[in-house]
Amino acid sequence: MTEPQPTPALLADAPVLAHVMRGEHVESAHRGSVVVTAPDGGLELVIGVDGLTLPRSSNKPMQAIAMVRAGLDLPDDLLALVSASHSGEGFHLEGVERILGEADLGLDALQNTPDLPLDAQAQRRWLASGHGPSSLTQNCSGKHAGMLATCVAAGWDHETYLEADHPLQQACAQVLAELAGEEIVLTTVDGCGAPAMGLTLGGLARSLGGIAAATDGAERRVADAIRRHPEFLGGTHRDVTALIAGTPGLVAKDGAEAVYAVGLPDGRGIALKIADGSHRARAVVLAAVLRRLGVESEAYGVLEDAPVLGHGRPVGAVVAVGI
Repeated sequence: MTEPQPTPALLADAPVLAHVMRGEHVESAHRGSVVVTAPDGGLELVIGVDGLTLPRSSNKPMQAIAMVRAGLDLPDDLLALVSASHSGEGFHLEGVERILGEADLGLDALQNTPDLPLDAQAQRRWLASGHGPSSLTQNCSGKHAGMLATCVAAGWDHETYLEADHPLQQACAQVLAELAGEEIVLTTVDGCGAPAMGLTLGGLARSLGGIAAATDGAERRVADAIRRHPEFLGGTHRDVTALIAGTPGLVAKDGAEAVYAVGLPDGRGIALKIADGSHRARAVVLAAVLRRLGVESEAYGVLEDAPVLGHGRPVGAVVAVGI
């Protein structure tokens, strides 16, 4: 039997950042940590603990930068899709097929874990058409298609692209370390099968801040693609899409287990982690941080829309505290 591991300080020592209100009663509480980095990469604000975490899909913009540096050349909508955890809507699926087609590869080359679309409407349509879980509809298929296309462009073997020692994954690790300003000391396996690499919250915030403020190179290329096509990064009904579309110059990427990372055009970065992995508090907490920093956005209504229901109607809400 495996010995239990100690709870990391990032989780064990995190302060309460959100209350779940049912009427006037605090029914539940979510703990978490937030780090804001300055334009020069230094720490500007730490709420809780700046510890090591797995950013999960919040690493995707940095992975896309590594792919562009290695020779991936796609139009902006498809480059945003490579950076995406997409909702599985029709235009996302068509985009994945376009990426693979440009590389003369078929859907059978995808090695990400089969799953259903994230978007509820898209999922119902997919199931009604007689389909089941698929690598195409899994939310990371854009990234995997981009990884495959990068292997073709660089002359690397595409059948082993998920191996941690593959040149593609080594290139991703190098870019992550460079932009975060720290060594990659944790690598495991993500939900989609690709390597999942750890960063501190500060390193994650620093990475997104640098991308958002970039004036040239692959960083600017990826940032512009995300800004121009946020619907490809998320989906029609996603808060991350609304956030990017409603906030000039901002770059953002949500991640599994309640991670959120944001880069502001002045070079500041934000990274947060809700300790229990619950997504219901994540956007609410981010909105509070953005308001504290004085960021003007048209997306606050979407980010803060977290009702608690009683008999089908709102009787409370998830609200941020301590920020």
